[in-house]
Amino acid sequence: MFRIELLPWDRAREQASRIRWLVFVQEQGVPREIELDEKDPLCVHALAFDERGVAVGTGRLLPDSHIGRMAVLEERRRHGVGALLLNKLIDAARERGDREVLLSAQVHAVGFYRRHGFEPVGEIYEEAGIPHRSMRRGL
Repeated sequence: MFRIELLPWDRAREQASRIRWLVFVQEQGVPREIELDEKDPLCVHALAFDERGVAVGTGRLLPDSHIGRMAVLEERRRHGVGALLLNKLIDAARERGDREVLLSAQVHAVGFYRRHGFEPVGEIYEEAGIPHRSMRRGL
């Protein structure tokens, strides 16, 4: 059982940064200097906690309706954590009046986002050395 909390950056920073570092920088080779950015303090952050209260996943909702930095620790993938995080961020966007949500999906995750109502937009492009595809979903 997982619990999802929406938090401001000052309360999410330590745990979200740890997860993002492990997944994006160490596992995927994203340059560390671009992983944390000036947008973090402006975002709503979602953290997923396991039954022991340990943060195992994160994501963020930007002011411009983009969902990003979705990351789940490797040992907790394929247990529904990503879906819980994504749904919580979609709900937050809907509650604040956003008309749609957008994201930049790593190509290997396009199927996951499609199952949650997102549709691809445009061509595949590279970001941080990883192929991505823009996606959107109406609310």
